[in-house]
Amino acid sequence: MKPGDQLPQVTFRTRVRDESVGGPNPYRWQDMTTDDYFKGKRVVLFSLPGAFTPTCSTYQLPGFEKAAAEMAELGIEAIYCLSVNDSFVMNQWAKAQDLKNVKVIPDGSGEFTEKVGMLVRKDNLGFGARSWRYAAVVHNGQIEAWFEEPGRMDDCPEDPYGVSSPETVLDWLRANPAKVAA
Repeated sequence: MKPGDQLPQVTFRTRVRDESVGGPNPYRWQDMTTDDYFKGKRVVLFSLPGAFTPTCSTYQLPGFEKAAAEMAELGIEAIYCLSVNDSFVMNQWAKAQDLKNVKVIPDGSGEFTEKVGMLVRKDNLGFGARSWRYAAVVHNGQIEAWFEEPGRMDDCPEDPYGVSSPETVLDWLRANPAKVAA
């Protein structure tokens, strides 16, 4: 992906809290599309190898959560964390991270990740197919800025992190704030 590209149209299988369901697990299935998340908004999307993994849980996700207020001041309407994990895992990770600002997107089958060219094998870690680490500023479904970690490859022996960090995205947003109509 690169600036100017449109995000692919996919349907994400999500679980949302619904008290009308009752019982100890009050969630129901809700399909969400690319348009549901991205149409008509300027957002930050970041993707990572997996929920509950060290770099993702210690630095990347908490960093974006912490940066949310400043990103909002710079014209970002939502921050999404996407991973090739199912909705059950993503919801529990969001709960464990006590997220208030970042919303999680489950790409359980890796369809979106594959269509943006970021699906890699991580069999060397026992993970199977996962997302390469990246971030993007997206306006109305179109890539405005793309931040991809170097060295994308299957079974990469390293887990590069820096280019897709919240600090890098914030630096770009500070230099490119949303243009407000007069």
